[in-house]
Amino acid sequence: MFLQVDHVTMHYPGASRAAAHSVCLSLTAGQLGVLIGPSGCGKTSLLRAIAGLEHPSQGRIWVQGRPISGPGLHLPPEDRHIGMVFQDYALFPHLSVADNIGFGVKHLAAAERRQRVAELLDVVGLAHAAQRAPHQLSGGQQQRIALARALAPRPQLLLLDEPFSSLDVDLRERLAHDLRSILKQTGTTALFVTHDQQEAFALGDVIGVMHQGRLEQWDSPYELYHRPATRFVAEFIGHAVFTQAQIIMCAHGPCVHTPLGEIDNPNECPLPSAYPDGQCDVLLRADDILHDDDSPVKGRIERKAFRGSEFLYTLRLATGEQVLTHVPSHHDHQLGEWIGIRLEMDHVVTFPRMS
Repeated sequence: MFLQVDHVTMHYPGASRAAAHSVCLSLTAGQLGVLIGPSGCGKTSLLRAIAGLEHPSQGRIWVQGRPISGPGLHLPPEDRHIGMVFQDYALFPHLSVADNIGFGVKHLAAAERRQRVAELLDVVGLAHAAQRAPHQLSGGQQQRIALARALAPRPQLLLLDEPFSSLDVDLRERLAHDLRSILKQTGTTALFVTHDQQEAFALGDVIGVMHQGRLEQWDSPYELYHRPATRFVAEFIGHAVFTQAQIIMCAHGPCVHTPLGEIDNPNECPLPSAYPDGQCDVLLRADDILHDDDSPVKGRIERKAFRGSEFLYTLRLATGEQVLTHVPSHHDHQLGEWIGIRLEMDHVVTFPRMS
């Protein structure tokens, strides 16, 4: 493994709980990882521990098989060969773009330094701005320069703490895709922190969801969405609700009875014996529920959010359950209107029933 974090725990004086509790994660060479979670969940604390800016209370950290943190060991940040990109870019206003990028490679001979700066200016698409001052660039361009400066010394690992938080939504999404391309092109192993799910999905090969200092799941974006390991991950990722259901055995295997109808022979469904009397909660994503005028199941529109190509409708069933569905935006129904819906699920995710 390129990066290995093994049962890292972090306590701050006076805090009622650990900022990070027995966190384990790993990255292979060239892999892009993302830590996501609500404010105060411990993701930035963990990033700072890997960078050497904080001391873990317990656990070990390795980079490329070299221990950098553990019992009796705390390698200082400058000896870890780790690059870091901060929220505020931290560019030097009195230096040109080229000099900002070259700041961390002053140990190189002048010709070699100029070549490295030119390479990175090409990679981030800003060769034309080499002699400009940072304030003459847009926020997105400044973020690219901060990335190039961090990449210049060829760090073994790159850490990025909410790198797009000060940018507008459209620019964030575009830069996330661009940044992924740049890091893949340079073969860089990186770990990001963000609170934005779309950003996480655009960037990450693997994503970790943190909650109250614990890493709830460290997995691919697909697995997080379709096979959440905990109820928190299921609720946090994507648009979802839970509804009460019952698993029974049918002739061809387990079936799930829900207020929206039966899920017949679902994939990866547990047996009824997994829960008392087969009673459970089933996860319903907005894309599991389709608008169908011919369906006998109806939902009353309580809220609607326009998303450009689609609406996100919040519906209330006659039985009282609330569900979500994506509907193409040319189906512009009114609040209070009843529309037909049906289930179409590839994955059934169940959890113990909440009282």
